[in-house]
Amino acid sequence: MKFAKSISRLFTTSSMTPYQSYQLSNNLISIKMLHGQLLRTQQHTDPSSVSTVIRYYALSPTTLHKAYLLFNQIEQPTLSIWNYMLRGLSISNHPIAALHLFDEMREQGFWGNDFTFVSVFKACAKVLDLRYGIMVHSHAMKLGCESYLYVSNALIHMYASCSELVLARRVFDEMPDRDLVSWNSLICGYTQCNRFKDVVGLFDAMQEANVKPDAVTMVKVLLACSYLGDTEIADSMVKYIQDNGVEIDVYLGNTLIDMYGRRGSVELAREVFDQMTEKNIVSWNAMITGYAKARDLVAAKKVFDEMPKRDVISWSAMITGYSQNKQFSDAMKLFREMMVAKVRPDEITIASVLSACAHLGTLNVGMAVHYYICEHNVKADLYVGNSLIDMYCKCGSVEKALEVFQEMKEKDSVSWTSVISGLAVNGSADDALELFSQMLGEGFRPTCGTFVGILLACAHAGLVDKGLEYFESMEKDYGLVPEIKHYGCVVDLLSRSGNLDRAYEFINQMPMVPDVVIWRMLLSSCQLHKNVVLAEIATNKLFELDPCNSGSYVLSSNTYAGADRWDDAMKLRELMEEGDVQKPSGWSSLEANREI
Repeated sequence: MKFAKSISRLFTTSSMTPYQSYQLSNNLISIKMLHGQLLRTQQHTDPSSVSTVIRYYALSPTTLHKAYLLFNQIEQPTLSIWNYMLRGLSISNHPIAALHLFDEMREQGFWGNDFTFVSVFKACAKVLDLRYGIMVHSHAMKLGCESYLYVSNALIHMYASCSELVLARRVFDEMPDRDLVSWNSLICGYTQCNRFKDVVGLFDAMQEANVKPDAVTMVKVLLACSYLGDTEIADSMVKYIQDNGVEIDVYLGNTLIDMYGRRGSVELAREVFDQMTEKNIVSWNAMITGYAKARDLVAAKKVFDEMPKRDVISWSAMITGYSQNKQFSDAMKLFREMMVAKVRPDEITIASVLSACAHLGTLNVGMAVHYYICEHNVKADLYVGNSLIDMYCKCGSVEKALEVFQEMKEKDSVSWTSVISGLAVNGSADDALELFSQMLGEGFRPTCGTFVGILLACAHAGLVDKGLEYFESMEKDYGLVPEIKHYGCVVDLLSRSGNLDRAYEFINQMPMVPDVVIWRMLLSSCQLHKNVVLAEIATNKLFELDPCNSGSYVLSSNTYAGADRWDDAMKLRELMEEGDVQKPSGWSSLEANREI
């Protein structure tokens, strides 16, 4: 969907103007002067005189402590002063203090008013104290304060924050009048509890009530559409934004960029990005992620280079983009630049770098990353632990992989599968099978990936009957339907052990069409065991499925040569030349001066 040019007029900034900033600064200077005058004239304990000073001090996190000091010097604070303090504490980093102050206030004989309850409900929402909130709600009802619009809005927000959507909806439905805040409070609650269909339904009801949404509403509705995967409704919401002149602030702009990036529409994401009058670091990061998802790493790097400021997410998004798009050398190079820039990586960065190390086989770099994790207390979560196991296994260091595995405080099926598969492909089949028994003993349920590792272990150890038992147990004991890769493992198991006829019979009984990999496994074993008859069958199948692959010609030619059928071997070589089948050149990676 083309983003209309007229939408550019909707992009606004929510930043404070220089005049507003100057005015706020001037007010604070005036308040400090008044505070000084009250101290000099000994009026700082008089409630009516000091009320204005406390009001201003309480509203700023940097001066809240001064408000508290003044408050404690007043013998009989008025209800207004109590309310100023409650409001300041409710929006501070210690909202629980507001609830303690409310208890103290009631002990002093103050019942509170509508302003009191708004602050207390906000504090309850922050600390997620539903029980206290219900108690205060009952108190507000007795005083008739629930009928105030802003008290009901605070109640909806409190109940929604505590995931008590039934009570939030009841307050909403019983309100005689509602404003935009009422609707947004409930919509935010539904979003927080992943009730995305209800978010869209509430937006429709909002339209029927002729309430115009704002940027906050549209952010939540677009997020709901993204989670529901409903692009049609999402596009209709974008059209609504355009047609109704909803102002696009930085948060709505970022949501649109993220939405378009997730669905691969990076052109539309870029259009939104370019038209935003205010951008924050999230805007740039979302654009990098969108380009990386679309596999346009050149554009992603250009955005990364143009960023006025980067955080760890910026670096991680770029490194992960390289790693996921198999540009592992670039991922490693950028990680080194990140280290030079003294940006501390997080677990996502570490996992992506370890994945690059695993694919490149750079064990020394992987070990250096592991050392960095230990030395700098990087959060070694399950994801990082599994990435370390995978890296060590792919680099051939199964001892280190086992060491990491044993040290992990938390393990999942992926952890077990990674180390079992790693042991299997690195020749430690017996250890892999032993670990599988331990996995089952500790109550972990094997996955399809686990059985690939176990079947590989059986193939390497020549345990044909044991391997077939494991294959049968997949569906019978664990309800896992074998996939083509499992059938391939069984063909490899039978072929390696010389049971070529059984392997061929197994292939013919497969419930799906055998692929190139399976026929090539059979052909390779035919060469090893000099079975020319089955080799010819496998070769003909490979010529049908993949006629341009030189490997099939070479394997078949070598099989004839091994059986001293030199004329047939030469014919295949000639056939390869006539069909212009190219044999790809071999290549290797070398690490020199920390470059791949």
